[in-house]
Amino acid sequence: MSVVEVKDTVRKLFSDYLEKHAQRKTPERFAILDEVYSINDHFDVDGLYSRLKEKKYPVSRATVYNTLELLLECDLVTRHQFGKNLALYEKSYAYKQHDHLI
Repeated sequence: MSVVEVKDTVRKLFSDYLEKHAQRKTPERFAILDEVYSINDHFDVDGLYSRLKEKKYPVSRATVYNTLELLLECDLVTRHQFGKNLALYEKSYAYKQHDHLI
């Protein structure tokens, strides 16, 4: 599956999830999803927020947190908790499982 096909598929899955759960389909949520699926490594919320701000997307930190929670609920993102205070995320659709060393 190509990168474009993956992005199209995850957009459709996310759109269907939002519709099914009576959530709004906002451009900000889809911008966050697109950014997540353009990152090829683990990321944290602050790093994602910074990337979006650099690209001039009009999103708040709260929108990033809330959208990540939605993406977790519909299994498009996985959260890894490393210690008490470090949570890293990664895209999870069409990507291989791998191990993490702590």
